[in-house]
Amino acid sequence: MEAMIERCAGLDVHQETVVACVLFGPLDKKPKTSIETFSTTTTGLLALSDWLSTLQVSDVVMESTGVYWKPIWNILEGSFHLVLANARHVKNVPGRKTDVKDAEWLAKLLRCGLIESNFVPPEDIRDLRDLTRYRKKLIHHRTSEQNRIHKILQDANIKLTSVLSDIFGVSGRRILEAILNGEKIETDGLRKMVDGRTKASITDIANAINGRIRRHHRDMLRYHWEHMGYLEQTIEELEKQIDQLLSPYRKEVELLDGIPGVNKAAAATFIAEMGVDMSVFKSAKHLASWAGVSPGNYESAGKKKRVKPHKEIKL
Repeated sequence: MEAMIERCAGLDVHQETVVACVLFGPLDKKPKTSIETFSTTTTGLLALSDWLSTLQVSDVVMESTGVYWKPIWNILEGSFHLVLANARHVKNVPGRKTDVKDAEWLAKLLRCGLIESNFVPPEDIRDLRDLTRYRKKLIHHRTSEQNRIHKILQDANIKLTSVLSDIFGVSGRRILEAILNGEKIETDGLRKMVDGRTKASITDIANAINGRIRRHHRDMLRYHWEHMGYLEQTIEELEKQIDQLLSPYRKEVELLDGIPGVNKAAAATFIAEMGVDMSVFKSAKHLASWAGVSPGNYESAGKKKRVKPHKEIKL
């Protein structure tokens, strides 16, 4: 294999330690090897950075193992050209599996230019990605709590869902809060709770909420209701942080928002997952392949076999 990088390093990353192997020397000769083990504490990673700088390393490669690579990337970013390798693409020869051998193997592949780096967006985009993914999780949790409230209402024979299209709208929330507080809902009070745009009649709504609710039902409803309120408050705070991080990308958000079927929340997810610098992808086809919306190629003995997309970005 023809060498292409004079001074490079391979890192075998673990939770508590990282084994570093540096290969250096003329490209036309066998490289010299230097191997050290460092702690993954901040002090240890700073020592790793100093050691790599002392050996005048220009390129560093590490595997994308879980989340253990992230603190190392954060420390070394800006000082070296970093390459994040897909663990499936850089497997070592079976029977030669040690931490030192892994680090040395990564360094050899990098020295010969045989590792293609995974896409790692800039720091602000990574922060935005954390927020949008967490927002998605919280929205799922909120939906779960709403489904549990639906279930308890059915158990108490309260048929709000039959007369209101959304029981968590303005009218539905007012009625649910009154039920939670154990209030006796009269027709006049119900008329004040129901929004004027509600299609169902007051009589139908009154019949729907005339159920057999017990203390147990109210307690369970209160648990889910309070948790749902906490989730909604957290989602609102996340929305504000996401909006702040999107401030430098208003133009990109407007362009994405102009696509049919894409709203501002989806536009934020697009930017968080792909970034705004499309030069990191070789072509539109490579971007589609990276996003998992195009199947791969699998041909054997002249026959092409069916292959499904390997992953999918869910907005």
